Amino acid sequence: MTFDINKVRAAYPALSDGYAYLDGAAGTQLPASVIDAIGGAYRAGLGNAGGAFPASRRSEAITAECRAALADLTGGQPEGVILGPNMTTLTYRLARSLAAGWRPGDEVVVSRLDHDANVRPWVQAAARAGAVVRWAEVDPATGDLDAAQFGELIGDRTRLVAVTAASNVLGTRPDVAAITAMARAAGAVSYVDGVHATPHGPVDVPGLGADCYATSAYKWSGPHVGAVVANPALLDTLAPDKLLPAPDSVPERFEQGTLPFADLAGVTAAVEHLASLAGEGPGRPRRLRLLAAMSAVQAYEQDTFQVLLGGLDAMEHVTTYGKAEKRTATAYFTVAGRTPRQVAEHLAGRKVNVWSGHNYAWELTAALGIRDTGSAVRAGLVHYNDRSDVDRLLAAVAELGD
Repeated sequence: MTFDINKVRAAYPALSDGYAYLDGAAGTQLPASVIDAIGGAYRAGLGNAGGAFPASRRSEAITAECRAALADLTGGQPEGVILGPNMTTLTYRLARSLAAGWRPGDEVVVSRLDHDANVRPWVQAAARAGAVVRWAEVDPATGDLDAAQFGELIGDRTRLVAVTAASNVLGTRPDVAAITAMARAAGAVSYVDGVHATPHGPVDVPGLGADCYATSAYKWSGPHVGAVVANPALLDTLAPDKLLPAPDSVPERFEQGTLPFADLAGVTAAVEHLASLAGEGPGRPRRLRLLAAMSAVQAYEQDTFQVLLGGLDAMEHVTTYGKAEKRTATAYFTVAGRTPRQVAEHLAGRKVNVWSGHNYAWELTAALGIRDTGSAVRAGLVHYNDRSDVDRLLAAVAELGD
């Protein structure tokens, strides 16, 4: 498959402003096709779902198309796609529903590699239920999360295992399939945070063994919409808090209030955009095009990342974090004599966008021993970044060693 970076970049209007957008791990820019889809939905006219008129039916069709697109992206089932404002909100909703069946002495397993959105909702739900929280630890030297330790953490009282598919600051990709297999053998639910993993390669929820897989469209060129792709059979067993007149069907009963229909049209357009990244037209099923395109994205990003990481590691005044063999194209680093914020401000002055701080990797930055000193700088590649973005970042960081 081909990957034409110049053609990809031309699809993004925001990239014309002269900045190197290496802040994609916090949110990506939108291609014109997504912007047009959102505007087109508004121009066509929308109504709330359940009406007898065409605008209402358009909203219902947009919603169904969005569920189908997310199922194609992740390998899940449309009837298991829960839509909402963001991953954090949806995880809190699912935590309340799942924890309704927990009892004192039950156990939940969380990891110190995870974004806090896949930690705190479970820790807080466990506290309310009187359940015990058990922690999977990170190797601070490598950033690895050893799957073998879950064999000691998961037992017959385990009700839920929460783990990330990729760290949002180190990029570490743990062996999720091995972890969920242990959870399944114990009769526990697995909840996988795929927010950072989804933009960087093919996703196969059944292959991961995840009962629930969370993702956010704004991390892969879509609008601010979150989704949890869940096993519909699991959702059938849960009774979330909801308004009495609201739908009682799955997955609708997990969606509180009216959905942002125009944004859902943008989600579908973003999935279509991803499916096109390897240059293949719509002749094949979208799921197959997505698998091919995201494999090409992964290869492209990793090649470019080796230049970024190698350049940072070659600088004596720079310390990088994370040495995992399997990781996304995400660099986390500090510069001697500068706070992470000072580094980010210097880079912004050179028209390079990066993030500094803990980036909600609250437990992980504490385990690395850097949370109380401002944590580190994060520079993340996505499919629209090119070598010139990397070269500009490296040149700007090199200036700080003079």
